[in-house]
Amino acid sequence: MAYRQTPVDDGYFAAERGPADFSVIGSVVQRADARGHVTGRTEFFEDVRPPRMLHLKMHRSARHHARLVRVETEAARRVPGVVAVLTHEDIPNNLYTPLKLIGVTPDDEPILAERKVRYLGEPIVAVVAETEAAALAGAAAVEVSYANLPPVFDVEEALQKGAPIVNEYHGNNYFTYEGHHCRRVRLGDVAAGFAAADHVFEWRYQSSPIEQAPVETTGCVVIPQPDGRLRIHSDTQACFFTLDNTALILGADFNKLRIVGGTVGGGFGGKVDVVVEPVACVAAMVTNRPVKFVYGRHEEMQVSSPRAAERIYIKDGVTGDGQLVARQVTAYVDAGAYSRHTPYGTTKAAAHFPGPYTIPNVWIDCHCVFTNRTPSSAMRGFGVTIGDFAIESQMDRVARELAIDPLEFRLRNAYRDGDLKAHRKVAEGTALIEVMQKAAELVGHELSDSYRAMSSMEGRDD
Repeated sequence: MAYRQTPVDDGYFAAERGPADFSVIGSVVQRADARGHVTGRTEFFEDVRPPRMLHLKMHRSARHHARLVRVETEAARRVPGVVAVLTHEDIPNNLYTPLKLIGVTPDDEPILAERKVRYLGEPIVAVVAETEAAALAGAAAVEVSYANLPPVFDVEEALQKGAPIVNEYHGNNYFTYEGHHCRRVRLGDVAAGFAAADHVFEWRYQSSPIEQAPVETTGCVVIPQPDGRLRIHSDTQACFFTLDNTALILGADFNKLRIVGGTVGGGFGGKVDVVVEPVACVAAMVTNRPVKFVYGRHEEMQVSSPRAAERIYIKDGVTGDGQLVARQVTAYVDAGAYSRHTPYGTTKAAAHFPGPYTIPNVWIDCHCVFTNRTPSSAMRGFGVTIGDFAIESQMDRVARELAIDPLEFRLRNAYRDGDLKAHRKVAEGTALIEVMQKAAELVGHELSDSYRAMSSMEGRDD
């Protein structure tokens, strides 16, 4: 076929390899940290309790979108036990974005809010005190006056002309990819594909934000060292990522920080963002004492980055015998108020929407949209998980409309070695057909002889 490339001749599958002495695959291997967990010897960051430790709590925005008219901290400073009160003026480099380490810009999120707030719960003032109760009382004593701005919560409304601008650092309510308003994938001529199709189906899919809800909430303990360095005990999922970003925010040399981590009481992607360490470090530097900053359960549910909500429109063109000939996807990924990792997740989504299927004509627009919601970020395969739900639901619905067995419909369209993917990479070592055949066998799903005879290494019928 026109979209098939030269077959890969030297491909082989694991089942065809000779016997090997696998030490992990096919074996029961004990987790390296299992014994510590079950004996209670594993040390989490909250087990670190240095002498004279202070506690940090945050005064957060009570508005979804508003200008900050006045931030009054004097009452907080008078609360017994309060040692320090921090605002955006105390943060060396207050504006950041975590993906700047891989060249993704612009910086678009303040550590502590400056001039305006863009989501409910955005941090405005950090209060540092001798006890957790005093820190909470100090945070509650902060007085903020707002000038309300119109919020926008719907991804499609956010892209309409005249919608309130959420994040001025972008200038639009979308992330810009190489000069484009969305992440795009183009292959073939999708209009011609739909014209040639016997059937065209289109449906909408919608997900909601999903909170990771770890047993251990987000937090850290920062301890100043005699040599001027900071030792950061954190439950981050990415120690070096956290170290580098924190150093950039502090304007410090990377070797001035030491991250002690690796033990995470549940993360699932939600502890990749660098949100507690920088302000805790500033507090430790200002007071020259250890500082603990940990979310309460309400904070974890309200302000930690959830999986992004997605709205997905999929339009498929199919021949009468069940061959996909065109797919058009328009997707909107809700980044919330700031970028964090969502531009990256949106790119993953765009690349994934064709699915593991060979489709000669593909048109994908995947928008990363800013709204006045809690910033979204990573969670277990983010950018792919919700897309998988949508495309596989679409495959089932199309198969039912055509009265084709859903598994056979997938086998008919599955990648084979040598097929061209929508992002112009040649598929190799796919084994997808063999996996589906084996799955069918294991669950007793009947396949006709022609589908049992298919192979990922053989050409596709014209």
